[in-house]
Amino acid sequence: MKKIILILILFLGSIINLGAETKRIVLGNENAKITIIAYESLTCSHCANFHKDVYPKLKKDYIDTGLAKIEFRHFPLDIAAFNASKVSQCKIDQSLEILESLYSNQQAWVKGNTVEEINNYLKKFLKEEGFKIDFEKCINNKEIEDFVLNDRIDGAKKFKVNATPTIIINNEKFEKSLNYKNLKKSLEKLI
Repeated sequence: MKKIILILILFLGSIINLGAETKRIVLGNENAKITIIAYESLTCSHCANFHKDVYPKLKKDYIDTGLAKIEFRHFPLDIAAFNASKVSQCKIDQSLEILESLYSNQQAWVKGNTVEEINNYLKKFLKEEGFKIDFEKCINNKEIEDFVLNDRIDGAKKFKVNATPTIIINNEKFEKSLNYKNLKKSLEKLI
């Protein structure tokens, strides 16, 4: 019961506290016929593979052409992913760039046995990549923390997300094996 109350408080609190500075990471035509939502965890190797193998083709064929937009939502599976999610939301003008860098270089920063070690690797990686981020301010920002947690809660409640990556297409959960061929088949039916 305490868990349910805590989740409810976090959920309601995040709705109330969302301000203009915390925005979704979205790419594509905002009026596109197809909306793709990707629930992901930044430490998930399957999510990194999605960004390496599927997302570039999806971007080229559907997002860059204006047929679809993609919205990246957070579903952190551990503390490293949770802190990385907060960092990716911290600089909205660089959010997509940070997100893509974290996925393509996952092996460089997903390390450590303690929260301190994990944070140090993440902080070092961001600095080496040239992102000018106030790390402590980002991971301690309550508004961003609530935003990330709300993504996870919303995904679990609304779409029954229980693994990453989970793809939602026009509010319907994509249930097939996640590869470009299967995704393309589903998207072509909506055009």
